[in-house]
Amino acid sequence: MTTRRTLARTLIGSALLAAFALPASAQMEIKLGHVGGPGSLFELSANEFARRANEKLGSKAKVVVFGSSQLGGDSELMQKLRLGTVELAIPSSVMSSAVDAFGMFEMPYLVKNREHMKKIEAGVVWPSLAPMAEAKGYKILAVWENGFRNISTNTKPIVKPADLAGMKLRVPQGKWRVKMFQAYGANPSPMALSEVFVALQTGVMDGQENPLTQIYSSKFQEVQKYLSMTGHVYTPAYLVSGKNKFASLPADVQAILTQAAKDTQAYVYTQAAKLDDELLEKIKAAGVKVNEADKDAFIAASKDVYEDFGKEVPDGGKLVKQAIDLGKGM
Repeated sequence: MTTRRTLARTLIGSALLAAFALPASAQMEIKLGHVGGPGSLFELSANEFARRANEKLGSKAKVVVFGSSQLGGDSELMQKLRLGTVELAIPSSVMSSAVDAFGMFEMPYLVKNREHMKKIEAGVVWPSLAPMAEAKGYKILAVWENGFRNISTNTKPIVKPADLAGMKLRVPQGKWRVKMFQAYGANPSPMALSEVFVALQTGVMDGQENPLTQIYSSKFQEVQKYLSMTGHVYTPAYLVSGKNKFASLPADVQAILTQAAKDTQAYVYTQAAKLDDELLEKIKAAGVKVNEADKDAFIAASKDVYEDFGKEVPDGGKLVKQAIDLGKGM
C-alpha cells in the first residue's frame, strides 16, 4: 500500500511539474493569414516578412504563415483580425469594405507606378488612411503590393469597355470595383478568391480581373482563353493586425514586427516587378491569348466612378486629388 501511495505521489508530482513547465517553454505563435496561392506575391511577401521577423524575435515569438485562404477568405480574415483570433493578415481591395476611404485605390488608373505609390503612401496613407483604419479597429504595419490588375475571360478579348457588356465578371469584395465594372457595362459579382477557379471552369463566371501574380498562382490560365492588359487598377496590399490584439503584444515584439514589415517593402516591390515580366510569358506559354486594351477608352468611361466616390465618401474627392497631384510630372 505504501509503495502504491509513493508511486501515486510521484506520478502526480511529475504531472504537476510538466504542467507548470509548459507555459515557460511554449513559444508565442503569431499567425499570419493570406489568400495567395503557392508562388503568389502574397506568399513571397509573407514568407520574407516571417523570415526577417523570426530572425529578430528569437525565442520571444514566432510568425507562422498560413496561405491559400487556410484561415479564411479576405472578409473572414478581416473579422478575425478584429476578434484577435488571427494576429496578422494581408488584405488588399477588401480594405475598402472596412474603411470607405480606402476605396480611393479602386479608382481606375489612379496610381501610375510604384514610385507614385510611394509618394501616396507617405502623403496619404500614413497621415490620413491609417488613422481611419485604427478608428475601425485595424493597425496597419506596412504598405506592400497586390499589383496592377488585368482582365481574363473565356468569351473574347477586351479592348474597350463596350466589350464587357453583359459579361459575368468576378470581382473582389469592395463596392467601388463593382460600380466601376457596372459603369463599363459588365455584370460584376464579388466572390472569394478561393472560389474563382471553379466558377471560371464551370462557366458560372465568364471572367475575372486580378494582378498577374494572382492569375498565375491561382492557375486561371488553365481555365481562361484571353488575357487583356487593361491595367485598370493598381491595388496596394497592407500588413494589418487588429488594433487591440497588436497592443496586447509585448512592446519589443511590436517593435520587431513593425520594423520587419516596413523593411520587407523593398523586397516586395522588387519581386513584383520581376513577376510582371516573368508571369506574362508563362501565361502566354500556357496558351492564353494576350492583347493590349485601349486604356484611353477605359479612362473616359471612368469619370462617373470618380464623381460618385467624391460625393459619397467623406474627404474622398480631397484624397483622390492629393494622390493625383503627387503623380504630376511623373
